[in-house]
Amino acid sequence: MADYFVHESSYIDDDVIIGEDTKIWHFCHVQSGARIGKNCSFGQNVNVSNNVIIGNNVKIQNNVSVYEGVELEDGVFCGPSCVFTNDLTPRAEFPKGHVGYKKTLVRHGASIGANATIVCGHKIGEYAMVAAGAVVTKDVEPYTLVAGIPATPIAKVDKKGNIIDRFHN
Repeated sequence: MADYFVHESSYIDDDVIIGEDTKIWHFCHVQSGARIGKNCSFGQNVNVSNNVIIGNNVKIQNNVSVYEGVELEDGVFCGPSCVFTNDLTPRAEFPKGHVGYKKTLVRHGASIGANATIVCGHKIGEYAMVAAGAVVTKDVEPYTLVAGIPATPIAKVDKKGNIIDRFHN
């Protein structure tokens, strides 16, 4: 018997590992080769692509697709409808497949706001915060809040997300 919960409307492919106390809610799909840690929560309509690695205590809100090439370390928060990419030059007629994917790493404790876009090939540092609607086009330093299009650093934050120092540009 599984020690995690999967809603009956969700689909889990073969060769998936899901940690104990993880909850996968309505209309989710976890694809082959995915590795999901303990005590995670996936909201409605979450897609986890092939071979994605997700740590422990990760919370993914509704309508998020975590594409192949993305890794989420422990304690990561993904807000509603945030977007990950994995190909800088996608073409429907000329697919590159997984060999052409750029890696994205979201470090321990980082948070990504609602509707933010993470362009592939970048790292989001530990306990960093990406504001709602931001578009990340370069690495985000640890304990840094970024906002805007393109996302730029606006403050330093602590582990709890409190602003401790605003940048004055």
